[in-house]
Amino acid sequence: MIKSYYSNDISDFTAEDNSSILGKLNSAYNLENLNIKQTNAWEEQIEILKKNFTNFENGKIYFEFSIPRMGKRADNILVINGLIFILEFKVGSKTYDNSSINQVLDYSLDLKNFHDGSHNMKIVPILISTKANSLDNEIIINNDIYKPIKCNEDNLNTIITNILSLSTSTTIDTLKWESSNYKPTPTIIEAAQALYRNHNVEDITRYEAGDNLAVTTTKHSSCR
Repeated sequence: MIKSYYSNDISDFTAEDNSSILGKLNSAYNLENLNIKQTNAWEEQIEILKKNFTNFENGKIYFEFSIPRMGKRADNILVINGLIFILEFKVGSKTYDNSSINQVLDYSLDLKNFHDGSHNMKIVPILISTKANSLDNEIIINNDIYKPIKCNEDNLNTIITNILSLSTSTTIDTLKWESSNYKPTPTIIEAAQALYRNHNVEDITRYEAGDNLAVTTTKHSSCR
């Protein structure tokens, strides 16, 4: 599975022709599932991102970055000045619905806990409802993950710039980051070990499968 359908340095992305970017996205996508709605969404994303990234001189942008544990792809990831921004677009939306907020937060949690290159990085989830009203966002960070930011197509640049100005994070090696494997953090492993410590196989099986497995086993044995 390819990590992303398109990636480039931000400066090269903003200079590249829109049709060239779209062509690369289309060629990477499963053609059987490609539809005009997806293509139109990418076209609008490209326009919005270029408009908002004109003053960023470094960093890297990714389209459709793989989140394999969830079997999904994040719309965009921006790696810049030591921060990882996860951008989830709702093109044409006028609201910031909870399911979309949870979606971009889930992507952030997954990267933080299962993507080796993101374990020690600060992650900023941003929901972009392109036609929604501007809101005042509280900048809150917990365990290196920011509270999801809500913005529209017009204030994305302002929000990212403000967050970057408050950050003291060091630069990320993007080549090393993007090639990192998926594996759980040590704290996840420790939690699992603590959960199952002093439990035998029968206890663990019952916990994972529920009572139905024991009932099924009993009935199967009585029928033989």
